[in-house]
Order: sequence, then structure tokens, then C-alpha cells
Amino acid sequence: MKTSECYLPEGSYTALPEMRQALSSPEGLRRAQDEGMILEAVAQRCTAAHDLLFDFGFAQGIMPRSCCALGVAEGDTREIAILSRVGKPTCFAVTEVDETSDPPVVWLSRTIVQQRAQDFFLDTLTPGDVIPAAVTHLEPFGAFVDIGCGVASLIGIENLSVSRIFHPSDRLSVGQSIYAAVRSVDRKTRRISLTHRELLGTWEQNTAQFSPGETVRGVVRSVEPYGVFIELAPNLSGLAEPRSDLAAGTVVSVYIKSILPQRMKIKLTVIDVLAASEAPPLPQYFITEGHIDEWVYTPACCDRKYIATVFE
Repeated sequence: MKTSECYLPEGSYTALPEMRQALSSPEGLRRAQDEGMILEAVAQRCTAAHDLLFDFGFAQGIMPRSCCALGVAEGDTREIAILSRVGKPTCFAVTEVDETSDPPVVWLSRTIVQQRAQDFFLDTLTPGDVIPAAVTHLEPFGAFVDIGCGVASLIGIENLSVSRIFHPSDRLSVGQSIYAAVRSVDRKTRRISLTHRELLGTWEQNTAQFSPGETVRGVVRSVEPYGVFIELAPNLSGLAEPRSDLAAGTVVSVYIKSILPQRMKIKLTVIDVLAASEAPPLPQYFITEGHIDEWVYTPACCDRKYIATVFE
């Protein structure tokens, strides 16, 4: 894994012992300032001027608007990036400890640690590197994730899984910790894009979990005149006979009639309609670290559609 333990998604720092020690006294904060430590606390309030306020008990933390997120000062980042931090763990560096005030005031900057993290990622990451991330919000076109200290990256909906979905919420939920692979690094625009599907296993790896004759749970992903596509795992779907009472998103139990590697097909029969789940099932990862040069989903014996990714 190329990512550094120094730059983790926000929410990952709170439980660290050195974090509690640094946030326990003015001396601890001054030491953190001298050492350039990355700290984390929950933003309690956002003022009308869009400064974030933190309560350390013995002192008040103030993060000026221009220090709350990369791009805010330049107008490249929307104000919602600041407003949405209230009630959430937020990374920062200490820039000043003023003990002449009562209570003491601690000045904070999130942009300092974000800049450091972004510089590190742009300098060290290459396509195919596997990194941890945390889902921050979902849009119809993809999932935005935090790859470290609030540095945002996008996973396009087409890269979330091999099985087609209609919205990223079919696959992920906000706040979820995931793994992703670097798809591209654009140092000119300072953007890093990610992909997810390559970590969820090949067709053979996924079908190894199932056997003909079993009855398992599945989710309807599309209904076509010739049949119903049912997802058994994020990277694996099968085809059942047409049924008029099914729609995309319906949870069903299905009987596995056959698994055909040469055609990369699974034949299913719908047994029953089940109660819908409130959240998408957690993904099963086949890769969680290291680097991928090439990923081939299609079985070697298959003479049909070829699905692969070359990282370059």
C-alpha cells in the first residue's frame, strides 16, 4: 500500500493515543504545533462568517474560513465543504496557541494538512496502487471519497462494480470505509481518480463461492424482455426467466441452475421475493493492499465478452 499512515481519512485519528495526549492541555497543543502533528476533533459550530469552532474543554479552537478547506479561499471549493464539517471529525494542524485569552484560543488550519497530504499523494501514487478511503457523499454519477485528511477523490459509478447499478447508494453508504485502486493521477489539475470494481474479485473468484443446486439471496438489477438480471455479489450477476412482478432493487431468493464459465453465465430461477434491506451489503474484497498492473475479470476459457483493466 503506497499511502502513508500519516495521511488517513478523517475520522481515523480520533482513537490514536497521541491524539488524546495532544488535545489534553495547552502544552500538548504547543508540542503538536512544534512537531507538525496532524490532529483531529469534532467541529462544534460554524459561525456566520464560516469559521469553524472547536471545544477542547480548556480552550476554544478557531479555524478561519480560509483555513477550512483547500480551494475555499480561491473560490474553487463551495461553502458547503465548510458547513458540512459541523458534527464531524475534522483534521487540522495547530498554527498558534494564545494563552492570553480566557479561555485560551487555539488557531487551527485544515488546509495545511490537506496540502501536505495532497502533495504526498501526487508525488507517490501511481495507477494501480491500492489505498484505503472513506465515502463522504454520493451523487448519481459516482461516489466521492476521502483518501486522507479530507482530500477528495471520485469513483465513477461505472467503476464501482462489474454488476451495473442505477445509483452509487446501491453499492456504498456515506461514512463507509472502503478500499480503492488509483485509476489516474493528474498532477496538472491535482486530481486523483479511483476505481473499485477491480478489488471485488474476478468472475471465477466470485463464482467459487456458489454451486449449482444452491438457493441464495440476490438483488434484481435490471428487468429485460428476455430475462431478469440478478446480482449475487457486487461483481457477479446471473439471468433468470422473465417475471412481471419484479423490478430493479427487489431482493429475491434464487435457485442456481447452472454455472457456465465458457459463456460467463449463471442461470437462475427466482424462488421468492424477500424483504428489502435498508443498507447495501458490505463488499467482499479480494485485494486490499499493494499494486495492480493488470486485472482480468473474464475466465480464460470464455469465448464471449472480455472485461479487463490495464493500469498505466
